Amino acid sequence: MVTKQIKELEVTKAKITALEKSIAKGLKRELAALPHQYGFGSVAEFLKAVKAVSGYGSFRKGRRSAGKVAKKAKRRRRAVITDETRSSVKKLVGSGKTGTQIAKALGISLPSVQNIKKALGLVKARA
Repeated sequence: MVTKQIKELEVTKAKITALEKSIAKGLKRELAALPHQYGFGSVAEFLKAVKAVSGYGSFRKGRRSAGKVAKKAKRRRRAVITDETRSSVKKLVGSGKTGTQIAKALGISLPSVQNIKKALGLVKARA
């Protein structure tokens, strides 16, 4: 019984291998026909067009991966928190400004405003 199942398994594996080879051969044939389907004279012309459209190779190696669009991200400079900044935060909190308004007015982030308020003891403890 087990030997019969082993033989069936081997036959099935052979069928799978033959099917994989057949698929690979068909895929190769289809890929080889692509340039002519899209009106290119050679594979080299087709590849050049694909690379030009995808942006592949337009960046130096190691800088960015292929296909990514060149886009410089705006990097925020780290805010320098001075005594003047702290006194400004204290003054603006006293005048009733919100943390977001203070952050925009001073050009710092909201978490920085919250940290300054906490350090100055301007934040009520949670109950």
